[in-house]
Amino acid sequence: MKTFPIIIFLFCLTIISCSPQTKVDLIVYHAQVYTVDSAFSTAHAFAVKDGKFIAIGSDEEIQRKYKAIEKIDAQGKAIYPGFYDAHAHLFDEAELMDQVDLNGTDSFEEVIQRVKNYQQKNPGKTWLIGGGWDQNRWKDKTFPTKDLLDKAFPDIPVYLIRVDYHAAVANSKALEWAKLTSIPIIRGGVVGGTNDTPNGLLIDNAMDLVNKTIPVPSEKEYLRMLKRTQDSLLSVGLTSIVDAGLSKERLDLLKKYYREGQLKIRDYAMILGNPQNIKLFIDQGFYETDRFEIKGFKLLADGALGSRGACLLAHYHDAPTHGFLLHSPQEYEAMIKQIAESKFQANTHAIGDSANRIILDIYGKYLHNNGDRRWRIEHAQIISPADFDKFRKYQIIPSVQPTHATSDMYWAQDRLGEERMKGAYAYKHLLKEYGKLALGSDFPVEHFNPLYGFHAAVARVDKKGYPSHGFQMQDAISREDALKGMTIWAAYSCFQEKKRGSIEVGKDADFVILEKDILKIPNEQLRNVKTERTVIAGETVFKR
Repeated sequence: MKTFPIIIFLFCLTIISCSPQTKVDLIVYHAQVYTVDSAFSTAHAFAVKDGKFIAIGSDEEIQRKYKAIEKIDAQGKAIYPGFYDAHAHLFDEAELMDQVDLNGTDSFEEVIQRVKNYQQKNPGKTWLIGGGWDQNRWKDKTFPTKDLLDKAFPDIPVYLIRVDYHAAVANSKALEWAKLTSIPIIRGGVVGGTNDTPNGLLIDNAMDLVNKTIPVPSEKEYLRMLKRTQDSLLSVGLTSIVDAGLSKERLDLLKKYYREGQLKIRDYAMILGNPQNIKLFIDQGFYETDRFEIKGFKLLADGALGSRGACLLAHYHDAPTHGFLLHSPQEYEAMIKQIAESKFQANTHAIGDSANRIILDIYGKYLHNNGDRRWRIEHAQIISPADFDKFRKYQIIPSVQPTHATSDMYWAQDRLGEERMKGAYAYKHLLKEYGKLALGSDFPVEHFNPLYGFHAAVARVDKKGYPSHGFQMQDAISREDALKGMTIWAAYSCFQEKKRGSIEVGKDADFVILEKDILKIPNEQLRNVKTERTVIAGETVFKR
């Protein structure tokens, strides 16, 4: 009689083993899968159908239950949710790839030589435009003017943008195109010069005087530029980006490109915040497709620290100026009040401690008992000790870019002095207050590779490994938190944590396979790790 239960058991086992496998589109196995779920659990395999994860588990379990059209043997490599850049500028990166790359120049003379080389290779250009110069890298750290540009380029307009996109230098021909023959008073900007004669230097809002005269690429040219940029982003594991501040014209272009299926990377686009756009887009309501969303506004409170446009509570340590706001506090409050009365998200660029205080306080006025709004401060670069707790009190998300710390560390203390540096680039402090960080790169201000930001966040050194003991290491964050910041927390900052940002059943099958495990390898290897494969909605969009 005892044999009967055994027979029944064996019969059931046979039935189970012979049960038909569920057909899926993709199985990935033999992997070290970091799911970045709430338990930060790991697995070895998963199945994908219709662009979603439908099962996650062991190799044996997934391969026993599912049969796939495509199978990927990860060969033991690490897999992460698709990387998410929480603050970027897609059009600026696309345009820069067609312009003069001035990053890393060590003098204004080198800048001019690069422009000359570019002109020789592109003789048909009617404007010479470049970006990436940083006078803080030069022996002579004064801002450049048009004098040397005029000698080198007397007959063609030249416009060269500083690395932070908050200052530019133009030659006389470009100023002539803009009809800029005297020095106007600009709210939130500076036209450099003396005796009412412009010297070519333009800071923040003054840049618009020349920007508006520069020819705009055609739709076809923009698409070519954007697709080339997309290829670069996919090659480093990026599957989603936040496009931080776009005009109506650029938003309309992206709608068209995504509607036609021309672009694959997911884009959470912020509308460039001004009274006209705020009214127009609130009236239109949210725009949402599988790959492209418009649900928030991007305001600009101040400029950048490197160009002394960041608005500080006290004057700069190395100059008799506080910097400036780009609009008045009353104008910011009027715009934020409108956003508060809608369902849209508010996101504000704030670098200086004064700009951060003003925006935090206005946010706080309208966020009181106002639900789950997830308003963000973009950069949150210099915070007064008295203001850190406002991120927790008002539930404001700090959206930060770790490579800014390791780029600025060479000269930031010259601008701020020792005491204010304690509240600068304070990512761990911000994480402690809010509980999450949205991590981005601010490309093209910094390189778009998310592993550069990961490295800067955890090691607090630059690509040369400087400084050897790390920069302000009290604000380094853990690798686990850095990974969350560029996956699930970035998704959360865009109200997307229920559909992407982690490898979980029902979520978008966006993931990246790296050649090495960034949670385990030494710090000095992090920047050199290559992406083996990038997948969006189960489709391989990049493979090395």
